[in-house]
Amino acid sequence: MNPAEIDALVASAQAAKAAGQPISSLMEEAGAAPAAAPAVRAPQLTDFEQTMLGNTEVPIGMLLDLTLPVSIELGRTSMMVQELLRLGRGSVIQLDRLAGEPIEIYVGERRFAEGEVVVLGEHFGVRITRVLANPGAAGSANAA
Repeated sequence: MNPAEIDALVASAQAAKAAGQPISSLMEEAGAAPAAAPAVRAPQLTDFEQTMLGNTEVPIGMLLDLTLPVSIELGRTSMMVQELLRLGRGSVIQLDRLAGEPIEIYVGERRFAEGEVVVLGEHFGVRITRVLANPGAAGSANAA
């Protein structure tokens, strides 16, 4: 189409809109085949919804093979950049937790349990002393 044909088509579309006629009839009159225009379809999630709302259940065995990160938090502190730059080998950073206090165990980003540090040969380990009943609520204030 050349610019004159495009202008004529736009003008006729505006006139049809003002007269209350469907614009699709103009395309047929102009000789443009509906197949020439790319088919534009709004995204439909019905297939996904039917699958998710259907009676299909996910076997628990599929979830058992997932790998999640486990993090152990001994304590926290905040330091100014100036103090950080002075750190070197042998420096000691004081944490906000007292010796003997339980440490926090996170699975993913959720506080999952509390425990205590143990030494296993040449490695550190954690002995779980308490699994939290509602992991999401217990650690939400401290996790930020």
